[in-house]
Amino acid sequence: MRMKDVSAEPADVGLPPLSARSVVLSLLLGTHPPELPVKDLIRFVEPFGVGGSTLRAALSRMTAAGDLRRTGDAVYGLSDRLLARQRRQDEAVRPRTRAWHGEWEMLVVTATGRDPAARADLRSRLTSLRLAELREGVWLRPANLARPVPADLAATTQTYTARPDRPAPELAADLWPLTTWSATARALLARASASRLPADRFTVFAAAVRHLLTDPVLPPELLPAHWPGDELRAAYARYRAELSGPAANPAD
Repeated sequence: MRMKDVSAEPADVGLPPLSARSVVLSLLLGTHPPELPVKDLIRFVEPFGVGGSTLRAALSRMTAAGDLRRTGDAVYGLSDRLLARQRRQDEAVRPRTRAWHGEWEMLVVTATGRDPAARADLRSRLTSLRLAELREGVWLRPANLARPVPADLAATTQTYTARPDRPAPELAADLWPLTTWSATARALLARASASRLPADRFTVFAAAVRHLLTDPVLPPELLPAHWPGDELRAAYARYRAELSGPAANPAD
């Protein structure tokens, strides 16, 4: 399934206020190790208009839902499921790449008879590997990422190395909405530069991390001119460095 890239469409960076749950997840996903005492969480959520009782109710619901685990006396941390999400997020902020020599990764889905939930889970996993779908069941990306394909995907896919006949920049532009991604990144950078209140800056950089999760991390020769991916990562790194304590690590 090809993704249309409409350069004339404005970037939508509407950032609604974060809920108590979103603030807590954003904070813990960016904190290493990802656990904090309630007293620190209360202090941090106050600028968002979240009171202590509201926070404690949110923590109880999140623990019951499997998002959090209570690790000590009034200390909360991410569940195992969200620890995997944190690892993906860390990779989005600091992707590992290698030299590209023109080869492409190609994964072909071979499993049949899967239910909708299984198909959706596989699509999510392949997307998180920064692959894009050329057509149903055929996924591609340039072979420039220093990461293995999870071994358990062998049960549902076959992996190949390919050299498409089509010009690589043209193929990349058809697989990913590069112009739209770039416009949104630049809008986030502008919003971050204009934001002064701590809660506003936290909200903007939480959105920036979410956006970086969708960066295809292509070789430079396949990207449009003035690609802002590294600039957005650098801005996030500066934001973390300029603060101290939990507030230095927004993410969602």
